[in-house]
Amino acid sequence: MKFAIITHVVHLRHDCQYFGYAPYIREMNMWLKNVNQLIVVAPVTKGKTSAIDAHYEHANIDFLSVPEFSLTSFKSSVFFTFKIPIILWRIFCAMQKADHIHLRCPGNMGLLGCMIQIFFPFKKKTAKYAGNWDPKSKQPLTYRFQKWILNNTFLTRNMQVLIYGQWENQSKNIKSFFTATYQESEKEKVSKNSLNLGATFIFVGSLVSGKNPTYAIKLIEKLAKNGENVRLNIFGEGIERENLETYIKNNKLESFIFLHGNQSKETVKEFYKKSHFVILPSKSEGWPKAIAEGMFWGCLPITTNVSCLPYMIDYGKRGIMLEMELEKDLVKIKDILSDENLFREMSTRALEWSHHFTIDKFENEIEKLLVR
Repeated sequence: MKFAIITHVVHLRHDCQYFGYAPYIREMNMWLKNVNQLIVVAPVTKGKTSAIDAHYEHANIDFLSVPEFSLTSFKSSVFFTFKIPIILWRIFCAMQKADHIHLRCPGNMGLLGCMIQIFFPFKKKTAKYAGNWDPKSKQPLTYRFQKWILNNTFLTRNMQVLIYGQWENQSKNIKSFFTATYQESEKEKVSKNSLNLGATFIFVGSLVSGKNPTYAIKLIEKLAKNGENVRLNIFGEGIERENLETYIKNNKLESFIFLHGNQSKETVKEFYKKSHFVILPSKSEGWPKAIAEGMFWGCLPITTNVSCLPYMIDYGKRGIMLEMELEKDLVKIKDILSDENLFREMSTRALEWSHHFTIDKFENEIEKLLVR
């Protein structure tokens, strides 16, 4: 099978291999176990690999590089008019060669891929919509346009669109899906220290305003000032890092809030095991892997009411729903901190739910999609 991926993920070529954002690459490598030839249409850049990068595990890769582009300003839109012919042509060529077309959405490349796939109604296709599918959510016009095309059974045929959560009034194209990080064999009973010895929180994600790491820090800061024995470990990099470092230093929080940067999957896994809570005050999500990963190791999730997150935490039965009002959210967290039995009970629910979504199950579901 010739399998074509159309993606906005920026790749790095190093030692005759193509690297990219590790969670995306690890997921695609599961798809590639069923593939003879891989065709990738994506931007490529130069630079050094980091702990957050991984490479495709496939011997037969035809990589069609395209220039990066955005439509966020007048200047970038002007440059896009010069880039679009080569981008469209390479997407078209990849789709023409492929037996199965796979789109990664939402994104600029996903948008173009959504439009060009219309000309290939008889080819097998899948699209992974990694963003928020909630029809009522406020999103950019380009995101709503991609969702409309993918959901339209006249324009988009022979397609399975993998989304997060379950939503009303969706076409036969739409399939509720999930993602996974850990194997069935990794399941284990996790023993957490008593909350009386101190509560450990973990934040895993990009340090950008959309993930709201500042709010996570302020929550822990306020808990500490109220006499709670707490600590917060933050993993990730981003444009907000310098601001976070400054805030931590200016407010003398260095003794209980720590920035670890990007770390390996195994390092983060060990911190999950030792943490009581995983916190993600994000403004928008698809399937937040940090929440699912933390729950797999018995971390109680603290998160926002966006996308499929209410479903993931069973509307408060296995997690805390943030209202994004500091005092109200502090009360919710302190209620759990003061009740060890309640924490253990909710933590067990979180772990048992997340254990349903393993790599083994994910690979089985992918195989079904490819052979349908």
